[in-house]
Amino acid sequence: MTRAAYGAAAWSLGYTVLGLYWWAGGPGFPFAPVGDDRSTMSILEGSDAAVVAPLMALVGLVGVAVALSMALAPPTARGSWVVLGFGWAMAVGLALVLPDYTLLAFVAFAPLLVVFAFTGVPGPQDGVGEIMYWHRVNLLILFVGGLLWAWAAVAYRRRIRGACVRCGGASLPHAELLRRGRLAVLVAVVAPVPYEATRIAWFLGVPLGIPADFLAMMRATPGMLEVGLGLALTSIGGGVLTHGLVSRWGEVFPRWVLPWAGRPVPPLLAVVPAALVAVVLVPAGLMNLRAPVTADTWGLTAPSVLWAVWGVALGAATLAYHLRRRPPCRRCGRGQSRRPETEDAGWLPK
Repeated sequence: MTRAAYGAAAWSLGYTVLGLYWWAGGPGFPFAPVGDDRSTMSILEGSDAAVVAPLMALVGLVGVAVALSMALAPPTARGSWVVLGFGWAMAVGLALVLPDYTLLAFVAFAPLLVVFAFTGVPGPQDGVGEIMYWHRVNLLILFVGGLLWAWAAVAYRRRIRGACVRCGGASLPHAELLRRGRLAVLVAVVAPVPYEATRIAWFLGVPLGIPADFLAMMRATPGMLEVGLGLALTSIGGGVLTHGLVSRWGEVFPRWVLPWAGRPVPPLLAVVPAALVAVVLVPAGLMNLRAPVTADTWGLTAPSVLWAVWGVALGAATLAYHLRRRPPCRRCGRGQSRRPETEDAGWLPK
């Protein structure tokens, strides 16, 4: 598991070099002020390279030292809590605080981007590069760095605790994991309801949370209300799928899912997409905390703040599902061994 720390060290070294390059006046500083058509809502958007670039280089250099300490220092080394705290601060900052809605949009529209790469982008944009420009790509790179630091922090904590570096050791009993999973699923399903309600209301002509003239403007913009409706329906569909994290059909394919009917659902089939969506929802929700809210326009941003709650709850439900479904660890032998067919789905539909 030291490769996680080495990966975080390599990433940090890369941004140390870039920070020095931008500090020296090199082009491409990813947070420089740009036109409205190229701006993001990152917390560093519009910052001065002369101020931020040296800080990036300094943090990156410290990151290299800390990551190498995670990989090479003995588990009993003093100050391990400082190392762990720095690792988690980097993970949260890079993956959840600095990005904006770009990550969520990228996940939602990734299939379209693949199609556009071959067919061209409809409208005035000149190719995919007009959508995935450097300011946005940099946010994706920061996000990857955050994931590397999270992986390194988890591995380091297991190492200093003397736990299995592969699985982390024993987890909670099945009944407790299922109880917590149900609560998390409930929160994850309820949190996006205000967003879904406003977008559906707008499509139906009801100016919920916005002025009537703003709704008229959206109605006059081709496809704007349809996109909002599509996102709302996608959110509702995601809520239905979220129930699978605590339902029998989330562990065993139902009869109508041919040709896999009756077979166990591969855990990663649920864990990977659910975890990805959970992580990208949080920065999109936190971004909306920085947006102004008034009594006339609360529908534009206030419901989206709850995406952060949605992401945390979905992440907790996904973790509980993973711990219930994971097979015995190949390294330490610990883990779950219950057959998925015996799970009690409780209050959720089978």
